[in-house]
Amino acid sequence: MSTIEEATEADAEGIAAVFAPYATGSVVTFETTPPTAAQWRAKIRDSMWPFLVLAEEGEVLGYALATPWRPKPAYRYAVETTIYLAPDATGRGYGRRLLDELVKRCGEAGARQAIAVIVDSGSPASRNLHRAAGFTDAGVLRRVGFKHDRWLDTLLMQRELG
Repeated sequence: MSTIEEATEADAEGIAAVFAPYATGSVVTFETTPPTAAQWRAKIRDSMWPFLVLAEEGEVLGYALATPWRPKPAYRYAVETTIYLAPDATGRGYGRRLLDELVKRCGEAGARQAIAVIVDSGSPASRNLHRAAGFTDAGVLRRVGFKHDRWLDTLLMQRELG
């Protein structure tokens, strides 16, 4: 049985392992160098908003976190959501459970808007997941990223909370 809990520093190695293949081998993130476990531990420690892990029998299968949308004070009720699953954990409903729990906890923590920034790489999985969780399209930023020898768009999606 899988569980969703608030991330702890002990989860950093598992989180790093989930994210690394996306940074090095895909265009779903604009990161090119995977953060180390030490960098993930610092991110967990410094998190102001929910940072969740989905695990099964002690193995991290995915994570989701919220970060401030922008640093200016007027944006203090808006968060950017991030979600990643281990490649072998996709297609089992974990993404939906994790995103729903993140959105719920963000609302409980006082956030009023959740914003997802999705690299529009031609794969509809993330877009479909966010739509199923109540996010709507808010706009497209054209050719704002360059990775693996191609220009990439980002799709902004938004959901009202609380």
